[in-house]
Amino acid sequence: MSTLSIFSSVPAQSTTSPAASPGESGARELPAVLGADLEVPVKGGRLVSYANLDYAASAPCLEPVSAAVTAALPAYSSVHRGAGYASQLTTARYEQARHTVRAFAGARPDDAVIFTRNTTDSTNLLAGCLPEGTTVVVFDTEHHASLLPWTDVVRLAPPAFPGETVRAVDEALAGIDGPKLLVVTAASNVTGELWPIAALAHIAHRHGARILVDAAQLVPHRRLNITALDLDYVAFSGHKLYAPFGAGVLIGRRDWLAAGEPYLKGGGAVRAVNDEIEWHDDPEPRHEAGTPNVLGAIALAAACDALSATGWTALVREEERLIGRLRAGIAGLSGVRELSLWGADHPRVGIVSFVVDGFTAREVAEVLSAEYGIGVRDGKFCAHPFVRHLLGTADGGCEDGTASAVRASIGLGTTDEHIDRLLTALHNLTTR
Repeated sequence: MSTLSIFSSVPAQSTTSPAASPGESGARELPAVLGADLEVPVKGGRLVSYANLDYAASAPCLEPVSAAVTAALPAYSSVHRGAGYASQLTTARYEQARHTVRAFAGARPDDAVIFTRNTTDSTNLLAGCLPEGTTVVVFDTEHHASLLPWTDVVRLAPPAFPGETVRAVDEALAGIDGPKLLVVTAASNVTGELWPIAALAHIAHRHGARILVDAAQLVPHRRLNITALDLDYVAFSGHKLYAPFGAGVLIGRRDWLAAGEPYLKGGGAVRAVNDEIEWHDDPEPRHEAGTPNVLGAIALAAACDALSATGWTALVREEERLIGRLRAGIAGLSGVRELSLWGADHPRVGIVSFVVDGFTAREVAEVLSAEYGIGVRDGKFCAHPFVRHLLGTADGGCEDGTASAVRASIGLGTTDEHIDRLLTALHNLTTR
């Protein structure tokens, strides 16, 4: 199965983008985001509508997410340890959120679903639960959340083509004894390119290894099915999934998580405290000590529900139309170069990183903001080794704009006008 078919397979259903015929059966509007009417100041004192092209950093809040949090607030109370009505209702909502997220991710019925702060928190939690002597294999193309938490690690060079990912992992895992874990992204936060995670999971299991997939950039754009892809662990963040209320999730097999040291030591993680401490052997309470981020979990579940209800056909169709418009426009601009690991034709989500001849990334981002009301990201995107590889430079610290890039990323709420405004701004910049 190709990478594209793995990630863009969708259930048989009649869903359409807003551009479809109004009378078409089963048509669903894309969910709206808060802040779509935000106006920002630009040079000269004018106010213009904000063109948010920074979704890969943090996506705006969906209206259904805001509504779910607002509905939960009047009865907000403690969870798991209260007999009062509000506490019981809040507990039910919190645990229902866990079931909703499990279903959204296509997890196995017995997978643990642990609420965390974000993807980085999730990977660090798992790092503390690895069996003694575990070796981690990870590519230098990864986000720092996947590069940095591990003690015993084998780092692989950026693969020149998709098939090389499988060969490199095959060779690396074959040379490791003892427990081993492969850590890989599903979609690059730098280029948006999709990784062949089904094939990598197969190779990992053939060598007796497990796989952790960073799905932070995948789940806002494509359907995820942990069971079908045969993944052991998956992590993603609410703030990239239109639920910016401080919650993330780690989903996966229970045994390592049940045996690992509790991530936080405190109330809720224990069965009893006497001369000896009896920790929960259920990974969910074991690693969710203290009062959890109840509203964050409710928000995350609401985002999952909203995207699932819309249907991935409509979401993917509209995103591919917009990202195609952006990439075609960039390709036609002299002096602007899109960054890519595997070439222009490789499937990707709605992320484009680029450099502009004669300007640092920070200069480009500042002009886009100050003169056009466009928000983008500039820098190394918490993926320093990968960005340096794409730029062909081995130097440059985090603050060095000459070794950085500009990233434009799209999502729900992105319009044709936002894309065209960015292309016009880049044209004007390169022809000054």
